Amino acid sequence: MKKEEIYERLNNVFRDVFDDDSITVNENTTSNDIEDWDSLEHINLVVAVEQEFGMKFNMGEVTTMKNVGEMVDIIMERKNN
Repeated sequence: MKKEEIYERLNNVFRDVFDDDSITVNENTTSNDIEDWDSLEHINLVVAVEQEFGMKFNMGEVTTMKNVGEMVDIIMERKNN
């Protein structure tokens, strides 16, 4: 799975979760960049990403992700192994 494909799919997930078609994420996107991204929406986002990619993040991954780029790295690692 290529990074471009992951970002394309993540953009759709983010747009759906935050109900905002203008969202475009990149490797540096954080919760500070999206107005409604609070702790509750973070849980909804993680669940939506897990469903989209057919995987589960472990608690350590969820709590240490600093930006979307780190999320993409984890997805790539899981999907390419």
